[in-house]
Amino acid sequence: MEFGTRIFIAFLVSQVVCTGAQEEEEKTECVLGFQEKEYLVEYSGGFVKDVPLLKVVFDDCAGNEGVEFDVSNPDFLIDENLNLVPRRDVIDSGDVMFVHGVNVHVDDMAQVTIMGAPSRSPQTLREILGLSDMMPYRSKRSLLVPPMFVPENQRAPFPRLIGKSHVISSDMKEDHIFRLTGRGADQDPKAVFSINRLTGEVAVSRALDREAIAYYHLQVSTTDLSGRLVEGPVDLDVSVIDQNDNRPVFKEPRYSGEVLEGSPTGTTVMTMTAYDADDPNTDNAVLRYIIVRQLPDKPSPNMFYIDPERGDIVTVIAPHQLDRETLPTTQYELEIVAKDMAGSEVGLTGTATATITITDRNDHAPEFTHSLFQASVNEGSTGVVVNLTVDDRDDPATGAWRAIYSIINGDPNQNFEIQTNLDNNEGMLSVVKPLDYESSMFHTLLIKVENEDPLVPDVVYGPSSTATVYITVMDVNEGPVFFPDPLVVIKRENIPVGSFVAMLNATDPDYLQTQSIRFTVLRDPADWLIVNPFKGNVTTRAILDRESPHVHNNQYTALFMATDNGSPPASGTGTLIITLEDENDNAPYVFPSVARVCEDAKDMNVVVIGGRDKDIHPNTDPFKIELGKQPGLEKTWKISRINDTHSQIMLLHSLKKANYNLPLVLTDSGVPPISNNTELKVQVCTCKKNRMDCSHAGSIQTNLLLLLGLVLLSILCL
Repeated sequence: MEFGTRIFIAFLVSQVVCTGAQEEEEKTECVLGFQEKEYLVEYSGGFVKDVPLLKVVFDDCAGNEGVEFDVSNPDFLIDENLNLVPRRDVIDSGDVMFVHGVNVHVDDMAQVTIMGAPSRSPQTLREILGLSDMMPYRSKRSLLVPPMFVPENQRAPFPRLIGKSHVISSDMKEDHIFRLTGRGADQDPKAVFSINRLTGEVAVSRALDREAIAYYHLQVSTTDLSGRLVEGPVDLDVSVIDQNDNRPVFKEPRYSGEVLEGSPTGTTVMTMTAYDADDPNTDNAVLRYIIVRQLPDKPSPNMFYIDPERGDIVTVIAPHQLDRETLPTTQYELEIVAKDMAGSEVGLTGTATATITITDRNDHAPEFTHSLFQASVNEGSTGVVVNLTVDDRDDPATGAWRAIYSIINGDPNQNFEIQTNLDNNEGMLSVVKPLDYESSMFHTLLIKVENEDPLVPDVVYGPSSTATVYITVMDVNEGPVFFPDPLVVIKRENIPVGSFVAMLNATDPDYLQTQSIRFTVLRDPADWLIVNPFKGNVTTRAILDRESPHVHNNQYTALFMATDNGSPPASGTGTLIITLEDENDNAPYVFPSVARVCEDAKDMNVVVIGGRDKDIHPNTDPFKIELGKQPGLEKTWKISRINDTHSQIMLLHSLKKANYNLPLVLTDSGVPPISNNTELKVQVCTCKKNRMDCSHAGSIQTNLLLLLGLVLLSILCL
């Protein structure tokens, strides 16, 4: 029954959810076309151009892409924000218009009612249906206003008459007057122009500036005395005639350019450009360029030419004269004048300065100041031995001047290296691998110098771009050299004192001199060794012990020094490594040294012990662990072997809570084997509920199961 009730409730809930979804779907269903079919606008004497009247709400339920709107009154339009906007100032709007919206998804129409508007001339059926071809609306007019022209910068007196509206019709009534509107009349800048209300004559009230406003678009209309529109509005275009009242202006007062020395005649260096704010369609803004002065004027006062129309500065001097190294300066300053009126005498001028730098090219090869350089160096040393100097006539601190040195002969073992000193361009010849006097007393190097930048095609590197360097190697007393180094020998530990260990071998590199060598011990950590100072044979002065803390990985390391009798004496060091073989000279021992069992043999009565040995295989495990030779021990204790290193001890019957010393015998597997008679301290403790009380022995309570587990785990991991 309860299960059926749950199903019924679930059914009701699902019905409610479905009903809500349907209602929500009905609420969100899109309505095509205008969301409002009629809009109201209040008339207040007319509508101003580009001032929105209202916003229509339109939806094609697909994003409104490609929707086109037509307004039955062509003086109005729907802009991109769906606002109804006048195309111009409108007085005669009519009292109703229609807006037609259409695309591939929808075709709909809305009505705009203009409340209080005067009646408009009858609308055509095409307009009512919203199918206007958007041609500007024109009713028959007798008003004609021709374009007018006003020169800028006129002088007083003002106002000045600039033109007149002509009335074609003969029925112009006396109560009709002219009205002037638009920018320059009733819009900013206001009151620039005015119209005679009765005659239609248009006048300008002040001087105009074409560079500020070059064109005024006004409207002329006629109204009755009450302000009702009779004719118009008709466009009146006023153009401001340009006067040459602006000088050419360069963007910068000073310009910089570069030209490579030796460049061909006619090479473009830079372009000078000036601007004139006057009318570009008149000569007032047509510029011509000239060079009026060149400093310095050597070797010619006309080294450069400027194209009068484009402003391009080019070279006119011969390439061989444009030589940076022979010119009186590397910078020339030109005074450039730009003149308007196409360069006529009455034109206005602007001035700027052009600084032209003659840049360097690599037309001079570097040359060594000497053909031969000499230096001496001690054998075995490194560092700079000589500075090589060069001359280069090209521009310092450029790739045409910076030198690159190379050794082209005499250094087969690459003992030398040359670096360029960036401050003075010298070549620093250094020894990078020590020289050996006994191998070669002299070295002859052939050095070449080049530039970072390649030479121009007609210049080559000559004999002066190479030099010879003689290097003399000075003999230095060198220390003896051990061979081999390190010297490795194998010895068994515990050999008798005085036993031979090794023979040291050291030679003196100064074989051209007759010198003797004396050996000494430099470092002997355990003080085990002694060396014959003349023969170099090493013997023991103490027992060699592999188990010594001075032995690492079975190796003992000692350092010896060999000193010759040169002036001054020189010495060298060598290393002796002794690998020690093990002997069975250490007895095994038991661990741990203390064990715990329960006084009642029914409880935890087993302990695990192991054997250890300082020796290495085969002188260590397997170990034999046995009870001592005391009578009766086997009735209380039993030892069983677990593996090569561990055994277990079992308490066979209950003992009184106390400390006992259990005698044991441990024997290793060496040849011959070594045994160790030792004792294991056994603490017999009270055990209750897997807890051990050894308080009489200063122990802490321990979980017996955990202890046994850890011991067994350590055994298994071995």
